[in-house]
Amino acid sequence: MTIHTNIGYATAEDIFVRGKNLSTDIIPNADFVDMACLCILGQYPEARFKRMMNVILVTSCDHGFTPISMAGRLTFLGAPESLQGAVAAGLLGAGDRYLGVTQNVAQMLSDETPGLEDDSPASEFEARAHDLLTRYAAQKRRIAGVGHPIHVDGDPRVDALRKVSRDNGYYGKHWKLLDAIAVVNQASFGKFLPINGAGAMGAIAAEMGLDPKAARGLALVGRTAGLIAHIIEEAGSPVAPDMWKLVLNAEQTDK
Repeated sequence: MTIHTNIGYATAEDIFVRGKNLSTDIIPNADFVDMACLCILGQYPEARFKRMMNVILVTSCDHGFTPISMAGRLTFLGAPESLQGAVAAGLLGAGDRYLGVTQNVAQMLSDETPGLEDDSPASEFEARAHDLLTRYAAQKRRIAGVGHPIHVDGDPRVDALRKVSRDNGYYGKHWKLLDAIAVVNQASFGKFLPINGAGAMGAIAAEMGLDPKAARGLALVGRTAGLIAHIIEEAGSPVAPDMWKLVLNAEQTDK
């Protein structure tokens, strides 16, 4: 039995990733996004694609205090010797409400766009959005990628992400269906739920043709940098002890 991977291997003299020599081909020439694309997709990205990869990583990096960053900080409080444990704890909180939404939106838009073209009339996108919303309502399913607990009047990231997508040729049928979902949701169902950042990133990932799992993976990679920042800050200016005290005080009050 032979066990192997197509991603990379090492010999006594060299290391190879996707057939390229790490020391002589990759290190002198590639940046991180080049390397990520080489590993995930098997090739270096062209410029427009690379720009969109960077956008996903940058947008995912940090949102301040979220359950993800709080989990990382609280884990560091209990295990200050384990940076990797604190970062891992934060990443484990990336699911269908935080970061993982990027994958869910990419999957939804990929599933719902067959038969649509980038230049299909707006009416076709609205009809498809209405059908989707009707089905989801009947099944009591939540629409991923719309609404936000803080940015209730509109997520400030979305316009910026839409513009970068347009500027780089990645505003097509997936983006247009997501835009139509937000419009139809308000016009026909009376729900003002604007697109959120994870929804926009999911649309970008779908436009890029990425496997939806890769969309979640990229969001995790981006957030890893943010979590490292939170843990380093926690080490120098801790707030997790105060979080813990709030819980203890609440317990005392309840008693």
